Amino acid sequence: MILPNLPIGRLLEIINSIHNGIVAVDEEGRILLFNKAMEKIYRCPAEEAIGKQIKRIIPSTGMYKVLKTGQLHIGRKFYHDNKMYLVNRTPIFSEGQTSGAVSVIQEITELQSVLQELQSVKDLMGTLETILQSAYDGLIVVNTQGLVNMVNDAFCSLFEVQSQECLGKHVLDIIENSKLHFVAANGKAEKSDLIIVKGKEVLVMQIPIVKEGVTIGALGKFIYKDLNELNALALKVNALHSELVYYRDEVQKFRSAKYGLDNIIGHNAEISRLRETIKRVALTNSTVLIRGETGTGKELVAHALHMESGRKYGPFIKVNCAAIPEQLLESELFGYDEGAFTGAKKRGQIGKFELADGGTIFLDEIGDLPLPLQSKLLRVLQEKEIERLGSGKAKKIDVRVVVATNQILEDLIKKGRFREDLFYRLNVVTLSLPPLRERKEDLDCLVEHFIAKFNREFSVTVNGMAPSVWNLFRNYHWPGNVRELENVIERAFNVVEGNMVLLQDLPSYLRKFTQSSRLIARPQALQALLEQTEKAAIKEVLNITEGNKAQAAKLLGISRAWLYRKISQYNLED
Repeated sequence: MILPNLPIGRLLEIINSIHNGIVAVDEEGRILLFNKAMEKIYRCPAEEAIGKQIKRIIPSTGMYKVLKTGQLHIGRKFYHDNKMYLVNRTPIFSEGQTSGAVSVIQEITELQSVLQELQSVKDLMGTLETILQSAYDGLIVVNTQGLVNMVNDAFCSLFEVQSQECLGKHVLDIIENSKLHFVAANGKAEKSDLIIVKGKEVLVMQIPIVKEGVTIGALGKFIYKDLNELNALALKVNALHSELVYYRDEVQKFRSAKYGLDNIIGHNAEISRLRETIKRVALTNSTVLIRGETGTGKELVAHALHMESGRKYGPFIKVNCAAIPEQLLESELFGYDEGAFTGAKKRGQIGKFELADGGTIFLDEIGDLPLPLQSKLLRVLQEKEIERLGSGKAKKIDVRVVVATNQILEDLIKKGRFREDLFYRLNVVTLSLPPLRERKEDLDCLVEHFIAKFNREFSVTVNGMAPSVWNLFRNYHWPGNVRELENVIERAFNVVEGNMVLLQDLPSYLRKFTQSSRLIARPQALQALLEQTEKAAIKEVLNITEGNKAQAAKLLGISRAWLYRKISQYNLED
């Protein structure tokens, strides 16, 4: 309920103050409400959105399905601009009829990351608790007041007590003449005391527990097996230590590179050779240049190189050279000292190269690196040192450099946009990724992989694709490569109604491709056919987005630079 006489202006102020994105449409799918949060998410002013069909602003929306069925969409996940969102779509009823729908969107990227971190910590704590309970030695932990916080099963067996009887009590109530509370108070260890407990000789070690230089408790360890068995017990402790190291390494992997060789999907001969080459190249520290069209998986290769190398426990730092403004890129890469420029942070800022020390730095879209920074990068590669802005002091670093580009660097050299000496320094080892159209035999395993992935993310059960969809996929030329394939399948998951992806679930430019695919039967050059289809697809997407090239590039799964190049090639300028 709301106040009966609440002014409409006041109501709009409230809606625009809500952190979540809110969009409402009428029964025809025209936008009626588009709040400030939606403007930020889709980078579109409300005045441009109001009155338009929602698919023009949000191409992959599921609102039309809500309008058609009158059913709720609750807790649907989707990705936009590399961020994860949760959306609830609700129909609006008037006199028993669906008169519109409203969608509420909330970003959950950081929440998802936190949940994954918490789950990792929870799993690790569970493992540690199991290890402690399984230890042969009796263990007891007290706080600085000498109150018992933990005892394991071996301790309870030795002292013939229940754990519930011990927790919260003072240690002297459990162990007469114990010094454990003194150790917790003064931080001084009491090691290797021999005492008699229940007629057994017991070796006792009492050790302070220190966190950030402050004693927060003490651990008592009671070794009551035959002392001749200590050697065997030591071997068991070493085994437990190895297990802890394993779990630590697993946590480190989670915080480092995300993908390994298993994420490079495909049985194509070139892909198989690529995986074998990555294994060999990863063993060296040589600079690697990854080449391939946009969307072929260059970042996956960079991650795999790091994970297969001896640097896998070190950091993996990614920098997109085209995404950061030129005036900020130098400070991002090399850092700066205090006072280096107006607005610089106090104490300066560490750069990406320093962050990657001991690990790998991945410079994506290296062809867009400005010429002044190309000379600095060349020095880093040759001298293995960096210099912060405003510092004047060089600092040695140990970083493996991996770069990637979808551009032809040799052409950029001829145009004076890329240094020839830097090219030869980067071109030590080159890994080339084939486009998807040249490895159509991998479509089956790629589609299977993405369907399994989105079944998990969307909490649905899609079993496969209709034969007509498979036929389209095998005839389509995929200018956006694997990324476009993934985007198309994700879009289908947002609107699919049953357990199988149908033609109607695909983007309109792909549906129209099926209508023109009969041209294949006509005798004509393959390249001409590909260009004709590519031109039609780009033209259709530009119409859908009303000329918004950024949205069109995302829909096609290609970079803006590549889209501009194709627009110029096919004379599609306005």
